[in-house]
Amino acid sequence: MKKILFPTDFSEVANNAFVHALGLAKLIQGELILLHTYELPIIDNQFAPQNYKEVFDSLELANFDRFKDEIPKLRAIALEHNLEHIKMSHLLMDGDLIYNVKEIIKNDEIDFVVMGTSGASGWKEMFLGTNTGEAIANLSVPVLSIPESAKYNKIETIGFTTRFREKDKEALSNVIKIAKSAGAMVKCLYVETKASDNTVATYKDWEEHFKDKPVQFFIVPSEKVNETIEEFITHQNIDVLAMLTYKRNFFQWLFTTSFTEKMSYHCNIPILALHE
Repeated sequence: MKKILFPTDFSEVANNAFVHALGLAKLIQGELILLHTYELPIIDNQFAPQNYKEVFDSLELANFDRFKDEIPKLRAIALEHNLEHIKMSHLLMDGDLIYNVKEIIKNDEIDFVVMGTSGASGWKEMFLGTNTGEAIANLSVPVLSIPESAKYNKIETIGFTTRFREKDKEALSNVIKIAKSAGAMVKCLYVETKASDNTVATYKDWEEHFKDKPVQFFIVPSEKVNETIEEFITHQNIDVLAMLTYKRNFFQWLFTTSFTEKMSYHCNIPILALHE
């Protein structure tokens, strides 16, 4: 059974992402591992050493009580969306979120991470400044990030951006597996700029390689990569956008302020970040 790690702070943003995590678990016949982390403070030396344990015990108990109170609320959300049958387990850990997530991925063989994201700057903040951005940049497994206004719906169309590199084929194959589980179509986009070095033979090779799969290819000549991706998402009714994280600076280039501001008004879809 596939394993999905879902870090949560029990906020509205996280609860919205929780529904998407349940939906992914249903698609891939997986189980959900809920993680809540907290950081114990650095105790000033004005405290006598014998007081340390009392302070830490008190903080840990408070976090445990909150964790215990929130779990039934999450189960109620699952029931509301008819996803209560999804297998779930729970982890409460102290320490840095990203460090703990990495350790769990390594020790529990996690297949996906799902995280909610928020912020006025939308996607730019998601990729460059939040815990989700850190996860996407640093984790070894695919990360599904859910904008706060992305409502859970049946996935009918998955977008995939590519550079038509040979190593992209494996990533596209993995996206197609998810699409098949959802009964969805994959629409693969390549923005062909003047600097593009791909050939017609490359395009035909990809079409032949995936000819029996639920995938369509769109080669769009344009020097405006950002705007082209935006129009592709809108006009092709993309429900989830899958992207390879070539390098972190790719996202710094892609999610410029002007692009983000436009996207935040009318495009609030989950992003599936796949690693090379």
